[in-house]
Amino acid sequence: MKKVTLKDIAGHFNVSISTVSKAVNDSHEISSQLKLKIQEYAKEKHYKPNRLALNLLNRSTHTIGVVVPNILNYFFVQVLYGIEKVANENGYNIISCISDESSSKESKTLEFFDSGTVDGLIISLAEETQNDNKHEALKDIINNDIPVVLFDRVTDSLECDKVVVDDFEAGYKTTKYLINIGCSNIAVVNPTGSSSVGKLRLLGYKKALEEFEIPFDTKLIINLSPKDDLDLLMSFLLNYKTIGGIIGLDEITAVKVLEVVKARGYNVPNDISIIGFTNGQLSKYVTPSLTMVSQHGKYIGELTAKLLINRIKTPGLPYETKTVKTSLLVRDSTKKLQ
Repeated sequence: MKKVTLKDIAGHFNVSISTVSKAVNDSHEISSQLKLKIQEYAKEKHYKPNRLALNLLNRSTHTIGVVVPNILNYFFVQVLYGIEKVANENGYNIISCISDESSSKESKTLEFFDSGTVDGLIISLAEETQNDNKHEALKDIINNDIPVVLFDRVTDSLECDKVVVDDFEAGYKTTKYLINIGCSNIAVVNPTGSSSVGKLRLLGYKKALEEFEIPFDTKLIINLSPKDDLDLLMSFLLNYKTIGGIIGLDEITAVKVLEVVKARGYNVPNDISIIGFTNGQLSKYVTPSLTMVSQHGKYIGELTAKLLINRIKTPGLPYETKTVKTSLLVRDSTKKLQ
């Protein structure tokens, strides 16, 4: 069946395309009688407006692009939820894409968004992009006056609005907490690789060790890639020293670490205390329930969306960088304060 256009409807009623457009958009500029006839005919013929044409005409898509590096990380799910909530409240749709930590995939997505598809962009950089420090695709978008908000994984080389988590403080506070409850030989399992987030948390960890005059031991740091066997790496770690505490830098990793430790016959938290990052559903329902660092993902999503929509509506404002503090949610996987 041929798709009905404004031109077809205009021909049927022997009126201008402009008149039909006003009728289907419920304009008061034409008579109620004619408007009703056109609307009924359009409905009968299953007329659907050409959104792309309307966007070009209005120079607005009312759509926000969102790019996240990893949808399996519950933090990004929470952020997306927050973005969509604020976007919907303000009459915007979102198109969400996953870069899969790939710089090339991220660039292709950004090229798509640079073609007039969206009014603005929210993005957390892929690990490869941060490692390469190449941001040409993002620079093109910014140079084309498409507002951009970076969140979580950001770069100093781009001028735009940013929302960051205080990851340095999070790593510091988490390590200090474990030291204070009597944990010695605190290990870190880092699945975030060489991203800015992982680096900052590790720097915070080192600062806490220094404060308590505890030597930094590289063998207590497991840098976990998707290809690595966590069981094997954990065996090396547990055989190396008596481990008192383990920090998993995302939720899934912390849950996996908990299961490996329990399978090796250790009691959590009496033998080993475990803390994870990102407060999702998994951490609440494993046994024992996991102490977690909450990054307030939903709030970050809401904040990024508000910043972007404000930038879309009021261009030319000074750029802002908002820093969000983390919270430690103490559950059963860590010993009580002594």
